[in-house]
Amino acid sequence: MIFKQVFDQKSSTYTYLIASSKGREALIIDPVIENVSEYIKLLKQLDLKLVKVIDTHIHADHITGASKLKDITKCSTIMGDHTPAETVEIKVKDDEYINLDNLKIRAIYTPGHTSDSYSFLMDDYLFSGDTLLINGTGRTDFQNGSSKDAYNSIFNKLLKLPDETLLYPAHDYKGEKVSTIGKEKKYNPRLQVDSVDEYIEIMNNLDLKKPVSIEENISKNLKLGA
Repeated sequence: MIFKQVFDQKSSTYTYLIASSKGREALIIDPVIENVSEYIKLLKQLDLKLVKVIDTHIHADHITGASKLKDITKCSTIMGDHTPAETVEIKVKDDEYINLDNLKIRAIYTPGHTSDSYSFLMDDYLFSGDTLLINGTGRTDFQNGSSKDAYNSIFNKLLKLPDETLLYPAHDYKGEKVSTIGKEKKYNPRLQVDSVDEYIEIMNNLDLKKPVSIEENISKNLKLGA
């Protein structure tokens, strides 16, 4: 297997490139439009063919590079079946598998940050989007977000995975690249709660600023960045 993690400085977004070394087929998760040329260069360097691109949800803080990648490589676009983006070619259901040569990636519906948020599990690699972050969790105050749904997604789905599962989020703002489910259970301050009500109370009092250009970003991402 080939695995690359690419960081976008402006939005602190992590993009992931996964490929099967056998058939040279590649998949990209959460691409950023400004970095498409970097992804194309990486694909060429590694002699890979991009066949699928996934967005974990409709992002508010950057514009996806999904459509641009599709135009260049003819890859298929994928999102979870709760997405409001009508131009997505493949909409996967909860617990459905995405095949990439001999690799299998499981879609997990994890609403809360947004109503369309999905996480993706490949062996012991968890790509959690904005649902579960390293030492944090995704905000729930716009795009039909719900702290109750987020609690359920995190505690009743993601934290049920084995402790050694590697956590790769869509964002990190402090330079962290990877964690594990076990570490997050033990050290993530948002997860040290005894009830859903306690979690909701924390999320309701974050007092975060909305992302810059949120309306424009969401509008464009509903068309996969086109």
